[in-house]
Amino acid sequence: MSDVENTQKKKSLNPLQVISSVFAAGLGVQSSKNRERDFKEGRAGVFIAAGLIFTLLFIGVMVLIVQLVLKGAG
Repeated sequence: MSDVENTQKKKSLNPLQVISSVFAAGLGVQSSKNRERDFKEGRAGVFIAAGLIFTLLFIGVMVLIVQLVLKGAG
């Protein structure tokens, strides 16, 4: 098979799979099976963008929690 045929037959990940992979990897609980699937079927740009969004949301939630705790402490 040529590279073009391999590329055309290559499955791509759906958005839920990308989100769950980024979330699991961010928490450090990504399975090796899913990691291998991501490298074979996923595109780097999609994972980079999802990782940046996940990181920004994580930082935002942490800042919000700290502000709520400090406000409650008085």
